Amino acid sequence: MIDRGNPVPSVPVKLVGVDGATDITSDAVLGTGLVVFFAVPGAFTPTCHVNHLPGFVANQVKLKAAGVDRIVCASVNDAHVMKAWAEASGALGKIDFIADGNGALAKALGLDKDYSGAGMGTRFARSALLIRDGIVDAVFVEDAPGVTTSGAPAILMALEAAQN
Repeated sequence: MIDRGNPVPSVPVKLVGVDGATDITSDAVLGTGLVVFFAVPGAFTPTCHVNHLPGFVANQVKLKAAGVDRIVCASVNDAHVMKAWAEASGALGKIDFIADGNGALAKALGLDKDYSGAGMGTRFARSALLIRDGIVDAVFVEDAPGVTTSGAPAILMALEAAQN
């Protein structure tokens, strides 16, 4: 698993935004400034859709005020699903989305998790990273169902603690 001090890997992904999907590499998306990167098992899945993503949408202004340059959400879903989810959640234009359709980024980060028991295959483990200029500053991985350590409130607290 990626750890503090490691550079973000360079893996082909699709960046989903207002104008659609663009082919790019993960280090190009995550490599500049202070980035909050959070990963979810699946777009539109109950916990991701109701608990995880909405916290980042609701706290976008606070995160930016804390010095965050970019907020990025990733999932092992295709770009069409990620765009539909961004639109449906009101996050499009506020948060950037990475479609990691084949799970290459999840594997490269060591944040891949087998959800075959739920019929979902290999996905991202629910997690978040603080990344400064392409170097991981902090890693937050959920060890139980739900959103605690990788949610927006926990990330805000970590950012505040780092400033003090």
